[in-house]
Amino acid sequence: MARTTIKKAKTVEEAISLALEELEIDVESADVEVLGNEDEYSVVKVTEHIADETKISAFLKEIMSYLGVEGDLEFSYPDDETIKIDITGNNISSMIGKRGDVVYAISYLSNIIVNKDKTAFKRVIVDCENYRASKEKKLIDLANSTAARVCKYRRPIQLPPMPAAERRIIHTALQTNRMVETESFGVEPQRCVVIRLRPYTKVI
Repeated sequence: MARTTIKKAKTVEEAISLALEELEIDVESADVEVLGNEDEYSVVKVTEHIADETKISAFLKEIMSYLGVEGDLEFSYPDDETIKIDITGNNISSMIGKRGDVVYAISYLSNIIVNKDKTAFKRVIVDCENYRASKEKKLIDLANSTAARVCKYRRPIQLPPMPAAERRIIHTALQTNRMVETESFGVEPQRCVVIRLRPYTKVI
């Protein structure tokens, strides 16, 4: 957890200096908020800035230790708003879980940790030995092949139940398809995606 202190001094600069000295950090590692004035003193709030990678690493290593997983974390940055972490190591299956439910839950919690008290959202993707990347490709292939069958037989097709993250991949894969539409039905954990022809679609 980030350390925070509130200091007051004759000037803002002096108050910040006192806070930095107490936290034993430099200004580049701090978030500074000027709270105002109190009895002719400037009051500032200084919070230790912890890098996103440090927050994620601490959280993931705690989970790995609990599950008895020995491994490494590899960070990559697909774009400016995304942090991707691939976990490799021994006994990695326990980090994935049944149908990927554990790794999806870890990703969800990692997003909450990184984006807490932030105005600009940063997406965090946690993967385990490319499980999610491989699964995404299979789901996109499933979406496209099922859409083709829907067009051929002119009837809706219901896919097997899947987690929300996997349903989102199906929806995204077909959102630009002009022939079919998708919709989620049911209650977790049996919620699934139905693919059907768009209204008034003429299949040649």
